[in-house]
Amino acid sequence: MPSPGPDFFDEGDLVAVLTTQPLDRLLDYRAPEGGCHAGAFVEVPLGPRRVLGVVWGPGKGGFERAKIRSVLRVLDVPPMRAEMQEFLRRAGEYTLTPMSAMLRLATRAPGLLDPPSMRRVYRRGHEAPDRMTDARRRVLQVLEDYGGLAFTLKELSEQAGVSNSVVKGLVTQGAVREEESPRDAPYPRLDPDHAGVALTQDQAAATAALCEGMRRGGYGTTLLRGVTGSGKTEVYLEAVAEALRRGRQALVLLPEIALTAEFLTRVEARFGTRPAEWHSGVTMTERRRLWKMVALGGAQVVVGARSALFLPFQDLGLIVVDEEHDTSYKQEDGVLYHARDMAVLRASICGAQVVLASATPSLESWVNAEAGKYRRLDLPARFGAAVMPRLAAIDMRAEKLPAQRWISPSLQAAVADRIAKGEQALLFLNRRGYAPVTLCRACGHQVGCPHCDARLVEHRFQKRLVCHQCGESQPIPEACPACGAEDRLAAVGPGVERLSEEAAALFPQARIATLSSDLFGSARALKDQIEEIAAGAADLIIGTQLVAKGHNFPLLTLVGVIDADLGLQGSDLRAAERTFQLMRQVAGRAGRTEREGTALLQTFQPEHPVIRAILSGDEEGFWRAEAAERQQAGVPPFGRMAGIILSSPDMHEAFEVGGDLARNAAPLHRVGAQVFGPAPAPIARIRGRHRVRLLVKAPKGVALQQALADWVGRVKGSAQLRLTVDIDPQSFF
Repeated sequence: MPSPGPDFFDEGDLVAVLTTQPLDRLLDYRAPEGGCHAGAFVEVPLGPRRVLGVVWGPGKGGFERAKIRSVLRVLDVPPMRAEMQEFLRRAGEYTLTPMSAMLRLATRAPGLLDPPSMRRVYRRGHEAPDRMTDARRRVLQVLEDYGGLAFTLKELSEQAGVSNSVVKGLVTQGAVREEESPRDAPYPRLDPDHAGVALTQDQAAATAALCEGMRRGGYGTTLLRGVTGSGKTEVYLEAVAEALRRGRQALVLLPEIALTAEFLTRVEARFGTRPAEWHSGVTMTERRRLWKMVALGGAQVVVGARSALFLPFQDLGLIVVDEEHDTSYKQEDGVLYHARDMAVLRASICGAQVVLASATPSLESWVNAEAGKYRRLDLPARFGAAVMPRLAAIDMRAEKLPAQRWISPSLQAAVADRIAKGEQALLFLNRRGYAPVTLCRACGHQVGCPHCDARLVEHRFQKRLVCHQCGESQPIPEACPACGAEDRLAAVGPGVERLSEEAAALFPQARIATLSSDLFGSARALKDQIEEIAAGAADLIIGTQLVAKGHNFPLLTLVGVIDADLGLQGSDLRAAERTFQLMRQVAGRAGRTEREGTALLQTFQPEHPVIRAILSGDEEGFWRAEAAERQQAGVPPFGRMAGIILSSPDMHEAFEVGGDLARNAAPLHRVGAQVFGPAPAPIARIRGRHRVRLLVKAPKGVALQQALADWVGRVKGSAQLRLTVDIDPQSFF
């Protein structure tokens, strides 16, 4: 604990406490016996409850002192650092998020109010049980899926869906180990000099530049742009090694939990032990341990999802945002923030370096690099003997394709040729499930979600219809829900499951693997499948965008994109950019070893500028053209935008409030902003709530947040009305 100083409050002094409760202000309390520091995590009374809070500074006073309650106790964890307080404040101001919600992001670890203690934990044992039951199998599968992580008895029982006695029975047989463990033990130390790799000349130059930035210290952001297969990971892991040598912590953000297991193996090979993990697949027990160890310096490297940005690092020196262009870095519910932008903000406050790594950077990062705000390092060639794949279009207007078929004769012939050579092919379609629409041929009814304005998607492998908005799931009906006609329901359009069915008919001898996020119960199961495919266990892979992200299949030499036009539909201002990124990323899965790769794009628009840019490989030309269009339109990154979503069970209330906002937009007009709407959101109802959208467009550099706060602060509606402000929206659903 820091020694008493200007930020120390003696017993009885008034302190302002920020709590995690949804209040719009700091609360005054009296400092407890022994005093407390600014930033201390405390337990305070709030009405009849005890809640978590942080001492934010001196209290304001102005109340009868005798009525001011005391802090109950100071928690035995390091105080929140001033730089973390500053980060939460500035992030909250930028996203227009209440500080209580920001504090909840920074305290997402269970048991922070619990005192330190030993605990009993359970891990996989070395023995096999004498008799395998379904309940026992589920327990062992959970332990296997989580790769040796420790569970408490309650966590393991709940995760496996069994009683405590099932776990205890496995302990007596040695199939599960019961151990006494410190509740919050430090993580094993990583060795920066454990096993460096041989680098190419391009990699060595990029590594030297990143390590020089680490040695120089202070803030800086680098865009590390490398073609798929160029070895970006090896380069930024050397920057991680340099951070470790300098005694600083590093954070590596990944866009998908599915990538974590494969990446952790690479980190372990480089540094001799596994780093700490932070994502939804980590147990609550491990979350608490990591949160505390990060604050104490007992965790050197964290690999995690976007929320890892809000961990209480003791000395954060490096943040890597891998696949920085990925849309999953934008949090779309609760606190609406973009992890890439928040990483840059946090680094600028704590004097850290940021590495934004991608083969296909976001236009925002590309523009910042062009303007000199970010340094840019390029890896233009693939590692070793591998070369970039040959890209070509299949003009679907010239293909003779039967109805209800999606694999063209040209693509079929190319796949058959690769399989005959003992190589692998990948068919890519960015649609989960079997079919996006289920249609009644008797009355024309399309089976929709009862809670959303969205069609239910057929998942034939699971024999269910599923809403991809709210998760509603129901058995596939035998009769039409509208007219009652039997045997008249038809699946319309393809998903990856339907594509698998077609591929099985076209290639009956091929071993087919389907990769889609909803087909795997755990990250470990997905990891095992990917490892088997990489080892040659499949001839033909069929997958969604999951396969476009970082996986390496040495035998894969052909990628076929079923519908290259899919992302070009609609009016999303980022449609061209995202289509370009996705097509280039998925094409980059082919030919990553010495075998030459080919990517074939099925398209009805081979002359479309985006398709031409993908095929030509002129990425800089694409970015320049896309930037010029955005600049002319005054939209991000050359202008500012904000989305306003009003939702209510009452559609008329949402429209009435939206109309009132549009008519009284003087605070926005004063800063030169325009208001569009109100209009029904593209998905106008989700979970029974009607959604109305307004869009705000403003010149770059204006004080938009304050104007928005003044504007929406006047809204008066019922208790059922919700208003959400999305600064820098990435999607417009």
